Amino acid sequence: MKRSLAVWQWLGFLFVSVAGTALHYVYEWTGESVFAAPFSGVNESTWEHMKLLFFPVLVFALIQGYYLRECKTFWCVKAIGAVVGILSIPFLFYTVNGAFGRTPDWVNISLFFVSAGLAFLLEYCLFRKELPKCKHQGWGILVLGVLALAFAIFTFATPEIPLFRDPVTGTYGVV
Repeated sequence: MKRSLAVWQWLGFLFVSVAGTALHYVYEWTGESVFAAPFSGVNESTWEHMKLLFFPVLVFALIQGYYLRECKTFWCVKAIGAVVGILSIPFLFYTVNGAFGRTPDWVNISLFFVSAGLAFLLEYCLFRKELPKCKHQGWGILVLGVLALAFAIFTFATPEIPLFRDPVTGTYGVV
């Protein structure tokens, strides 16, 4: 399983990288569809970039979960990976921009890929060590469900705090 696990994690990283990049444009491509808004980027805020990582991770987890269903810690590991990935985005973005001031777009885009890589690398390590000792897979599923709901709700009912502010337009959420 360890060899196939490495392949799965690489496929996951590639899937999230491509799908997350595409989701950056889906809202615009669909003519600002209200149906695309909950899972695609509606502006350039840090929150929206976190969403671009989360939904591809979730979709890939649903696919991967079918093939790795014998893994007793699968959903807990996927929840941990998703949380680490999405939290890495603001951590890295605000750290790099705080240290160097405004950074070029290619640096900010690279931070998305680094965050995805961290998520899948952490998952790989947890799967190999059969950690965490997760007695109830439902906890992982619950965390992923709450995150999906939060991303959808905060797209339309956006808190007016810097994490949600579009640095280009100064707006919040769907305008």
